[in-house]
Amino acid sequence: MTLRRLKLSTVITGLVCLVVLLSLLITDLLITPTITERVKGNLEERAVILSKIVAQSPVVINGLKNKEQEGGIQHYATKIVESSNVLFVVVMDMNGIRKSHPNPNLIGKKFVGGDEKDVLKEGKHYVSISRGTLGLSLRAFTPIYDEENIQIGAVSVGISLEKVDEAVDQVRNKIIIGTIIGLIVGIFGAYVVAEYIKTTLFGLEPMAIAKIYEERNTMLQSVHEGIIAVDQNSVITLVNKSANRLFQKAGLSDVAIGMSIHDYLPSFALDHVLQSGQPELDVEYRMNGVTILVNKVPLIVNGEVVGGIATFRDKTEINKLAEQLTGVKTYAEALRAQSHEFMNKLHVILGMVNMGMYEQLTDFIRKLVHHRFHEGDHVAKMIKDPALAGFVMGKLSYAREANVQLKIETNTVIPEPKNSTLIHEIITILGNLIDNAIEAMEEMKENTIKEIKVSLHLEDHLLKINVSDTGPGISDELIDRIFEKGFSTKGENRGYGLYLVKNSVERLNGDLRMDSDSKKGTTITVVIPFETKKGE
Repeated sequence: MTLRRLKLSTVITGLVCLVVLLSLLITDLLITPTITERVKGNLEERAVILSKIVAQSPVVINGLKNKEQEGGIQHYATKIVESSNVLFVVVMDMNGIRKSHPNPNLIGKKFVGGDEKDVLKEGKHYVSISRGTLGLSLRAFTPIYDEENIQIGAVSVGISLEKVDEAVDQVRNKIIIGTIIGLIVGIFGAYVVAEYIKTTLFGLEPMAIAKIYEERNTMLQSVHEGIIAVDQNSVITLVNKSANRLFQKAGLSDVAIGMSIHDYLPSFALDHVLQSGQPELDVEYRMNGVTILVNKVPLIVNGEVVGGIATFRDKTEINKLAEQLTGVKTYAEALRAQSHEFMNKLHVILGMVNMGMYEQLTDFIRKLVHHRFHEGDHVAKMIKDPALAGFVMGKLSYAREANVQLKIETNTVIPEPKNSTLIHEIITILGNLIDNAIEAMEEMKENTIKEIKVSLHLEDHLLKINVSDTGPGISDELIDRIFEKGFSTKGENRGYGLYLVKNSVERLNGDLRMDSDSKKGTTITVVIPFETKKGE
């Protein structure tokens, strides 16, 4: 737990130091014995070569054969010692009596060490380690022969073992110095790398990254919307539980991270978003009868598109929520309109009572009740779906409040549909068409006729909706754009009503037609499939 709380630079620096120190230890354990043997072997080889050179020297051979020339041996051996940096070069006769020695006082005395017997008795070439008058040394022995190949003595070249240890220590020191330099460079490099990684990770430490990662996973798995993320090659890198639930609802298997989204959902590609870097919002897709609403957004890092994210939700749930909201809104609007209209009628009644116009008051109330009863009775008889009938009644009150005459004509009874979601689409179509017609006549003069006719006709499982008004009409240059999303002549944040109408008609595989004339007004006709319940 403590290690997890350390800074990234501390962890990397500590790791580099540990690796370098382990490397030093392993190097010392594995390489030092090898180097020691190699250095020792090189010194042995040097000692053997020198002993052979001395053994073949005419000065040495003549000195051993002639007593008069014996003094030349010491002079020759001294030069060899000085030039080759060895401990000693000792020439001895067959009795082991020294003819040369670094200490002239020991010349004429017997060789010390006891390791010279094999070279004198058997004429062998060999190397040994023994202690003599100059201390512990490595000795190379070589027999000396005269011209007739008769052994007349031997030579011993000695190298101090302290020099062997010094050579090994020199190599080891170089390794240690190199390791220390590597350690310093490694620490500096670790610090630079740690800072670079930290900068790349927006200055976050590992603990903060782990916390953000856990929070992200929890958030992704808890949201109700389905989420899929892909890289720049359209390979799926992330998917949450809600996405798999929605795909299972559509009869598909679970999404596997690492597979291409083209293989799983060919029609759901994010290629356009990845190429353009522009989001696509509120796009509808159908998967095995399930309609989903999708938002596609590119993932941009340092100005480069590195992937894309798609969020989506079952449109059935959105429709249910929209139906509830539409019902509440319609009910509230109807109550507000009826309340306003009722207050106006009460003011008329109060005025007639104050003026004593009782006969006219009786006639006014009789006509008002008859109109209300006839209007409500007609809608209830011809439109059997309660939500649609209540919606129409609300629009009648809303139109009267706006001083617009709204007429509802139904040549046939409109029964309840087989699919309840169809009512939501019909309410969307009717509501936006009526609202647009009322808004179109708002700026007309008071003495002009403001009339909207709505006809509903059901025949051969096709519902024909016709909405016509006596408004100013739509110009030819605008009629082609009137159904575009966000297009409006009324100002900003408008232009969604007819766009929603068009989408609803397309979802229902229906037909939409508009006719507009500046003198006669505008007529919009919608024909959509309408399956009724069994027995109706």
